Amino acid sequence: MRLDKFLKLYRIIKRRTLAQEACDGGFVVVNGRPAKSGKELSENDEITVNFVQAGNSLHIKILKLRDGNVVSPDDISVSERGL
Repeated sequence: MRLDKFLKLYRIIKRRTLAQEACDGGFVVVNGRPAKSGKELSENDEITVNFVQAGNSLHIKILKLRDGNVVSPDDISVSERGL
């Protein structure tokens, strides 16, 4: 699954175009490296999304990656940190 689609489906970022802009702006990091919106994700990937204006970031670990548009809160582990 593409990174921008993942961020939208799991409601981390409201719209896919905003997710693409966040990736292009360097606010999204996958496994410690800045990621482009088209990056294909896999299980056990770790994603960090920095919300600069809010002054915090979300750290997400993918536990299970499903096909299609089916999502479950049990598929990911999320923690929030201040910047």
